[in-house]
Amino acid sequence: DVQLVESGGGSVQPGGSLRLSCTGSGFIFVSAVEWFRQVDGHTCELVSRINPDGTTYYTDSFKGRFTISQDNAKNTVFLQMDNLKPEDTAVYYCTPKDTPAGARMRPMCGGFGFWGQGTQVTVS
Repeated sequence: DVQLVESGGGSVQPGGSLRLSCTGSGFIFVSAVEWFRQVDGHTCELVSRINPDGTTYYTDSFKGRFTISQDNAKNTVFLQMDNLKPEDTAVYYCTPKDTPAGARMRPMCGGFGFWGQGTQVTVS
């Protein structure tokens, strides 16, 4: 079964930290992997991307606070979030740029792709 599972969310105070995990099962991450977040069930925003060569991209508002990394042995992509702010409250999702064979695709963030169930982050 091809699955994508996000975890690590929770409730923290402003200034706190969380480490999100995105683990793939039934496939191997071979393409870039992106973290998005969705606010109020509608508005999606790209947070970060890690490419197969290890290079990374961050949307400006997350530079210096969030760090994306990948552990190939665990087939997991992490998002370390520091100095969290109330406006970081959202559901965080990960998605690979290339959809693996056998993955169930669904509409999300204005497109149609392979997404996990998301993990809720609440900062208050």
